Order: sequence, then structure tokens, then C-alpha cells
Amino acid sequence: MALRGGLATEKGCVGVEGVRLVEEALGGGCRVEAVLFSESGERHRERLAPLIGRREMAFPVLKTTDRLFEGIADTEHPQGVAALVEPRKVEVADLLATPEGTCSPLLAVLAGVQDPGNVGTILRTAAAFGATGAATSATAQGGTASPFSPKALRASAGAALHLPVLAGMSLTILLTQLKVEGIHTLASCVQDETKGGSASLSPWEVDWCQPLALLVGNEGAGLPEDIVRGADARVHIPMARGVESLNASAAAAVLFYEGYRQREKQKQ
Repeated sequence: MALRGGLATEKGCVGVEGVRLVEEALGGGCRVEAVLFSESGERHRERLAPLIGRREMAFPVLKTTDRLFEGIADTEHPQGVAALVEPRKVEVADLLATPEGTCSPLLAVLAGVQDPGNVGTILRTAAAFGATGAATSATAQGGTASPFSPKALRASAGAALHLPVLAGMSLTILLTQLKVEGIHTLASCVQDETKGGSASLSPWEVDWCQPLALLVGNEGAGLPEDIVRGADARVHIPMARGVESLNASAAAAVLFYEGYRQREKQKQ
């Protein structure tokens, strides 16, 4: 099921549930297959009417009972609104582009981030602090949760539907292409020791205005050592004594905020 099971259809469409996410999908450039309202969900139709009524959208609007909607919904207390959408098709070239108003590409690369809540939160944070794109890849330690699963979509508050996200590409191939195209890679690490010759920096020592990809690793194991050694630099977050590490999404928020601060300052 596209909603409860979180599985994509044969056409690559995913289920989006809730007024906010459906609104993001309708306004974010995704191709929409259909919108579904339950009986109680009809109260949200007026809010979505300007988006549903656009001629270029041209998709069916379906109705069902509250009971049937609850049977397919992924949330415990559904709002009665859902849509079947096809996420944007993203290629590496899309990640390399420099959007208008930005100094250079700033990418989030999630490598082995297994919790869909963390995946969604990192994408939401990255988008909030000016990231221009993201990619999700597996490592030898495990895969990265789909950014389009129900939990990840809710945690991203729809950011996964408008931020260019390249999902499932080989990490080795992706990093090779980024390096060829002049995108510097920054490995986020817990420790500040220098390993494999790559410099260990505090967030404010990084030049966030250069073309940059921040690599975020598995919640427990972090990034694989070979990925860390192959990165252009390493970054760690100084913390008070007695605190071993931050949650992956919390660490990403700290790092991307520093990136946002520097990039905004450059505009002045």
C-alpha cells in the first residue's frame, strides 16, 4: 500500500497523507495521480481548492468513507486527505546546479541513516538552512531509509517533495562524480582526531560558501572509515564534557545552521 505500507507503485508513485503534505505535493511540482478525501476530510477541500482546481493539474479527486480511509491510512488519527504523487526525478546534474540566489551548491548526503524520522528531519533542516539538494545512499553498514516513506515525509514536513533528492544511488559513484565536478566533501564525525590525512575542523572553520556536500552517517556507527578518509575534510562539533555525541539529525542541524550563517553573511 502506498500509504500504510510506504511502498512505491510500479510507476514510482508514493502516498502522501495529511493536509500539509498534500498541500506541499500539490504546490511543489510533483506529478499528482489522484487526491482522496474521506467524509470528514471534506472540510479541508476549501483550503486545497486553489491547487486542485488548476487546469494543468488534471487529476481525479476521489471520495471514500471515514472507515475505509482509516483502513489505509498510516497515521493513528488521519485527517482524511491523501494523495498519490510521483516525486521529482532527480539526476546528479540537478544537484550540481547553483540555484538563483545561492553562492554555490550545498548538498546533504545521507549515508546509512536508517531511521526514517532522522532522514526526514535532516532533509527538513537542510532545506530550512539553504541546502540546494540531497542524496541518500547505502553503505556496507546498511541502507538509508527512503525519504518518501510515510514517517520520513511527515518528519520532513514536505521538504522531501520540493528539495531535489536523489535517492538510492551508489555512494561510491556519487562521491566520485561530486569530486570530478569540484564539489568538496565534508565528513561529519564525532571525534576531532585527524585520520587518513583529512583535516578535522570545527563548524566555523569550514568554508560553507564553496561547493560543498556534507556527509551524514549511520546513527550508531557513523560514516565508514574509507568514506571519511576519502573526504576532502572532516568536521566535528565541539561539545561539553560528558556528552559523547548528538543525534544524527541534531548534528546536521548544527552544521547546516553554520552553513546558513556564512552563506547569508556573504550576501550582505
